Amino acid sequence: MKKRNVMNLQRFAASAYDGNAYCDFNSAAAKAMAGKDIILSVWSSTGEKLLAIAGQQGLTINRTADSIEISSKDTEGGWKSKIAGMKEWSIDTDGVYVNGDESHTELSKAFENSDPICLKVVNKKTSKGMFGGLAVITEYSLEAPYDDAMTYSLSLEGMGKLVDLTVEPVDEEVMPGGSVAAAYVTQNGKSA
Repeated sequence: MKKRNVMNLQRFAASAYDGNAYCDFNSAAAKAMAGKDIILSVWSSTGEKLLAIAGQQGLTINRTADSIEISSKDTEGGWKSKIAGMKEWSIDTDGVYVNGDESHTELSKAFENSDPICLKVVNKKTSKGMFGGLAVITEYSLEAPYDDAMTYSLSLEGMGKLVDLTVEPVDEEVMPGGSVAAAYVTQNGKSA
């Protein structure tokens, strides 16, 4: 029986999608992510809610490292030699300003009080976290042209490590709009 099931699976794999002749779901293109699915979220100041920043249009995650020159007179060929030094990260986002949205209220409060914020970049299509970290707001600009929508521009600089959640996933995955308690109930089948 087991041998027949293996043979049936092999036959299906060979015939599925015409043997992947033109629908190769294993290709890199099939695994690419659309930028529209990647959302920057901030935790509320109480840490109870993860809030997608309303009106998002652009998102850039910057990761850089200092370079330290280690050249000397005996460096081969007269070429400079370097090693990586301290690392840092920042995030820039912009979009349509949604006045009164809870995410913008939290950002304004953190900016005014010079408080750090805890953020999380998520893939809303797969409901998985991508990055998380603590950051300070270094720019929170609003623009209101007479002939266009009111927009915002936000720059965040990291405090410590930007955690790659694809490599170091969290136990309880919380997405924007859900609370920690809701995630606990969903995953464990009981209330906290």
